[in-house]
Amino acid sequence: MRRRMLGAVLPLVLVAATSAALPTTAEAAAVSGLTKSVQGTGSPADHGATANWVIGYDDQATGSGAATITDAVGAGQAFQAGSLHAPPGWTPSWSTDGSTFTGTEPASGVTAVRASNPDAGPDATSLSAALTPPVQAVTTATGGDGFSPVLYRTPGGVLQAWNIYHHLGATSPKVVCTDLATGQRCPGGPWPKVLNTASGPLGTLGAGDIASTMVEQYLHDPVSPAKVYYPAVTAASVGVGCLDMAASANCGYWALSPTGGSPAVSSIGGFVATGGNLYGIVSSGAVVCWTMATQSACGGQPYAPIVPAANQPYVYGAVTVVGGKVFASTSSPGTSQQPSLGCFDPATAAACANWASSRPTGPAGNYNYNDYTAFDTSGAPAGACASTTGGTNVTTCYALDGSTLTAPPGAAALPGGVYMFPAEVVTDPSGHVRSYLPIWNGGYAGAALCHDWTTGAACAGLPALITHPTVNGGATRDYGYTYDPPSGCLIGLGDAGVLFSMDPATGATPCVRSGGQVTLKPGDFYCDGGSHVQGYTAARLTGVDPANVDFAASRVTVVDQGGATVPTPGFAPDGSVDLTGVSVAAHPSITVTTTLVLHNGTGFSGRLVVDYAGDAPQLCFRTTIAADCAVASVANTATGTDSTGSFTSNTVTLPVAPGASCTPKVKVEKEICTSASATKCGPGGTGPWAKQAGVGLLGLLNATAYWRITVTNEGPVGITSAQVVDSVEPSCQTGPFTLAAGTSKQVYCSTYALLSLFPITNQAKVSYVPANVPPGTPPSHTGWSSAKACSLLCIL
Repeated sequence: MRRRMLGAVLPLVLVAATSAALPTTAEAAAVSGLTKSVQGTGSPADHGATANWVIGYDDQATGSGAATITDAVGAGQAFQAGSLHAPPGWTPSWSTDGSTFTGTEPASGVTAVRASNPDAGPDATSLSAALTPPVQAVTTATGGDGFSPVLYRTPGGVLQAWNIYHHLGATSPKVVCTDLATGQRCPGGPWPKVLNTASGPLGTLGAGDIASTMVEQYLHDPVSPAKVYYPAVTAASVGVGCLDMAASANCGYWALSPTGGSPAVSSIGGFVATGGNLYGIVSSGAVVCWTMATQSACGGQPYAPIVPAANQPYVYGAVTVVGGKVFASTSSPGTSQQPSLGCFDPATAAACANWASSRPTGPAGNYNYNDYTAFDTSGAPAGACASTTGGTNVTTCYALDGSTLTAPPGAAALPGGVYMFPAEVVTDPSGHVRSYLPIWNGGYAGAALCHDWTTGAACAGLPALITHPTVNGGATRDYGYTYDPPSGCLIGLGDAGVLFSMDPATGATPCVRSGGQVTLKPGDFYCDGGSHVQGYTAARLTGVDPANVDFAASRVTVVDQGGATVPTPGFAPDGSVDLTGVSVAAHPSITVTTTLVLHNGTGFSGRLVVDYAGDAPQLCFRTTIAADCAVASVANTATGTDSTGSFTSNTVTLPVAPGASCTPKVKVEKEICTSASATKCGPGGTGPWAKQAGVGLLGLLNATAYWRITVTNEGPVGITSAQVVDSVEPSCQTGPFTLAAGTSKQVYCSTYALLSLFPITNQAKVSYVPANVPPGTPPSHTGWSSAKACSLLCIL
């Protein structure tokens, strides 16, 4: 869908735009162009003023391709830190030498800026993201068996699965990233890499110093979802580790409890979040708490134990949230202690009401690797369940008030020795709340149980035991699943170290679905404060054969910046979605998510594109105009390349007017020679010189008055085009001349007075132009300075 860019109304374009040559024939392709302008200053600007440079990009490409815009800061100005604004979809970079660019802004010395888009055109007023193809099974990198996948979509829509191998020592490599579209490791290998408490890129901080736990539960940062918090163990403490998937970096560690003590703390389980806090359980049975917004431990934590201490190297248990309460399970396998379930109330920082002691969840010595939320038939959280493993498997569920609940039949019927791990909860299109429970061992090579809480039975349309025969011969040994809303697929991982996809509706592997998600905020494409957006237009699928999509089973959802659903007409037969009825004023930002059910996943590729109608997008940055009085103007020109070729913007030259600190102080002094000897009254004469000559100097009949005019430039800059203006004596008028700062010039002249009976008063001033002012600046003037020659009438 090609649409012509409307002309942007850009402020203060001082020089006519130029771009690559126009096509010479009707068949020649148009070339993209750049329009440069500046705002934030008058014309001329002041020294020290801030200039906001705006570059409008008029994309004329007819197909997708890489585009780059580069702009040198220019002489006489300095880049303002943090001021570079690139349109969405463009990656900013900075240079201190004008040729080598980096994606991290240097602390100082920036001389050029750049923005790049690997997939620009044919419509610059759009954003796109890759549609995830059906995820094929792939073995993760060696180093461990993984646990459960953590999903991250890059800004370009690439779906990545990250995983941390569980129960590995501090120095063992344990974190892996896999591109699920290709099945290849993410860039930046080799993988796996160690984890560190210090912040910095993965694999660059020396030996790892974070060990992983048995049951790993992760939380995405609510403000920066690319950051994941995970349970971590160090030599001296247990706490919260941070993994930044966008930067492929460690992003910190925060201790919550020292190791050792009595009862001993050796490991940690969790995490879950409620009320902005992150909660976990440590091996002493105590509850730990960390506030995500402030990245600090909650006051008073660790809190009193809610489950018995377990003298084990790991926490054999998990946590879940039910109605704002935190339920934690634990076990001490091989001992006489029963596995148990406890409840913690964040409002009171103590055990929940009716939960003064924990509840048993199975026979003594059983293992427990899970607990999971139980829901009522309306889909509301009602309590928590734990399925324990041993010679006899037992599943037990308790309500918030401590009473028992009916256990899911499928879980309750499992034979002895079957391991079960934390559930993934998905609400299906009909509104039914489903829990997908990973299991293996006890005769099972890997499978999922699906329980429908709305019906209280196994999920309709799925086998009672969902196996994966096409994945590693069925030997998946499932640990966990993560739901991907855009594709509508579950991504699984297990002890076998194989990533795979599963259709939550049919249980089929691979999941023959695709999905994409784009968040579009048209206002972010501009940075000059103007109004440039006309409205949303459409969402569309590119690179997709519509015949391969079951649009009746597929769905598209649109939500606004507040999370409210925005009504749309849904898919047209060609896969487009009409967005013209969506008000950009009421919904300045929208997120479009497509979930596509495919007939065949072989060779699938494509992108989701969301468009709006508007002016050419803008790149902006700010500079500070130098205070140096020698700077009389600053200029800026941008260059660019895309699939249409190379192009150059108009050059904007901004004149700079001297401020008060750059305005010369010019003085003029008019004097008369009071000596009767003419030899003392010429150039360099000793005078004496005064403002008024004595009585009788002019005599009764005739005499000559000798004048001296001294012009002094006290600085700080020189003057040009200086002229002495004299109201009486033409011979005193001198110029033009220049006068440097801190120097003076003297002008000598005389007036012959014939039959002068009256005194002569003569006055002079200087007209001048300060150095470095913009061309056409009108002259400045000093005040008048006068001297008087007296006749006899001076005393009458």
